[in-house]
Amino acid sequence: MHLSRKVFMTAQAPLVLILLGPPGAGKGTQAKMLENRVHLPHISTGDLLRDHIRQATELGQRAQTYMNQGHLVPDELILDMLFARVSLKDCDKGYILDGFPRTIPQAQALQQQLKGHPLPIVVNLDLSDTEVIKRLSNRVTCEKCGTPYHLLYSPPQTSGKCDKCSGNLIQRPDDREAVISKRLKVYHDQTEPLIAFYAEQKLLHTVNCAASQESVFTQLLTLITTKT
Repeated sequence: MHLSRKVFMTAQAPLVLILLGPPGAGKGTQAKMLENRVHLPHISTGDLLRDHIRQATELGQRAQTYMNQGHLVPDELILDMLFARVSLKDCDKGYILDGFPRTIPQAQALQQQLKGHPLPIVVNLDLSDTEVIKRLSNRVTCEKCGTPYHLLYSPPQTSGKCDKCSGNLIQRPDDREAVISKRLKVYHDQTEPLIAFYAEQKLLHTVNCAASQESVFTQLLTLITTKT
């Protein structure tokens, strides 16, 4: 399926796409694929935070202070970073949000920012906890060149060794099952309420992410086309 950039160039107002879903649902992957197809910037608040810290901006330095003390970066700072980013010219036609909002207060702040514009398209990339654990706990990465593998879906030719450089394959600490379970609890406690929040406003669309990556992408493209 081909989606022309013209759909967005002729839109009356920016198109804002929000991707919700648990860790491992493929939000970042789908956002990058959509960015390449529909030419809207993919904005990850995690990437934004890391960029501000790396560049030692005023916002980044303030965020680093909280992190050094072991505290979460407050919503106010995350919102300042996000709104500064979406005010740039490349977001005039719209943007794709990955990892934001994470809480209802963040969603309410975003709604206020978008006041006077069409409401966002919100997609819940739905995936069961069992599938999340299966996906994430089987991810490994080459410690030498960084090539990723999945022990179930894209395993290396030789167990424990990278196909490209023969480096050892390692599992990231946050891909261990105990850590994944904690991440899922945080998601269910803090982020899952957004599903009901957006459903009440009749903004929510759900896509089953147990399907193939290509199938999910096609469904997202179809949804965007029908909403613009």
